[in-house]
Amino acid sequence: MGENMDKRYQVFVSSTFEDLKEERSEIIHALLELNCIPSGMELFPAANEDQWTLIKQVIEDCDYYIVIVGGRYGSIGIDGTSYTEMEYDYAVESGKPVIAFLHENPDNLPVRKVDRETQKSEKLNQFRLKLKEKVCKTWTNAENLGAVVSRSLISLMKTHPAVGWVRGDLIPDEDATKEILNLRREIDELNQRLSEYEKETITDIDNLSKGEDKFDIIYSFSVTRGLLDVYTYEYNSVAVKWNEIFAEIAPLMIAEASEEKLKRRINKFLERELKLKIPDELLRLKEKGTLRLGSFRIIDKSFDSIKVQFRALGLIEKSTKKRSVTDLNAYWILTRTGDLFMTQLMAIKKEEQPL
Repeated sequence: MGENMDKRYQVFVSSTFEDLKEERSEIIHALLELNCIPSGMELFPAANEDQWTLIKQVIEDCDYYIVIVGGRYGSIGIDGTSYTEMEYDYAVESGKPVIAFLHENPDNLPVRKVDRETQKSEKLNQFRLKLKEKVCKTWTNAENLGAVVSRSLISLMKTHPAVGWVRGDLIPDEDATKEILNLRREIDELNQRLSEYEKETITDIDNLSKGEDKFDIIYSFSVTRGLLDVYTYEYNSVAVKWNEIFAEIAPLMIAEASEEKLKRRINKFLERELKLKIPDELLRLKEKGTLRLGSFRIIDKSFDSIKVQFRALGLIEKSTKKRSVTDLNAYWILTRTGDLFMTQLMAIKKEEQPL
């Protein structure tokens, strides 16, 4: 395609709705000035389980994803997660370039725009911590937000070029189409060669740590005292058996799973196992007020070690499924050996009948 082709990008705008109508209006105007196509809550302001399939499809069709967070967590789905956070997780899992825009001083927002329920307030704090792990900007008012979004999106377009949308009368001619098809065939052949190379596994695994051996997972977590006093502890560790780790993530890879999805499952495992085990350095703080632990996150180095170990053991391999060029995620799938081992490890055995 020529460089001068009139291309437009579709941008999904995610947020709570009633409390951020003015802010959403400013963002939509900013996107239109950039010749972008905004989509989001205006299509389905009352998100629910019936609409979730449609919402996911709209996110998949978008080139970029932005989320705006004020003082409310929003409507909660059946799993206890807000639709705003579900949309964000799905965008990340789908490999969409994402930017989060967090209100700089949520305590200064009007009461009607802030969640006062302790549970929702805590969930909002944890969501803000999650958003800060990726590209994140702050804003103070609607006018300021529109300008911040414009500058940030222009920068994102330069660093993460997307496919975009063009008018039907601007599609490539027949010769260009043939060239594209030839290039795609070359890419498929290279991917096939790469897949064959990656399927070569280590044959001598006797000396590798596995099974009931333990691995020290390094992780971080947040500690909340009161409503907004949040701080993060890093580089704690817990010894976990390799079989326990594999049993936790293997079912996700029966078809395939993104690395983001695998990390989230391990994070939930850490939270489940460690939430009641307060480290020694926090015991003295427990007497001074209510402590809540959350945002358990495996560090990248530990996650990479787990991934490499299971690959070396011949249990997992990279997925070769074709996907959109905008999807930058890495995906993993069980090998035949991994599938058989998972079944042997996790299948419920029939209880022995008494004689």
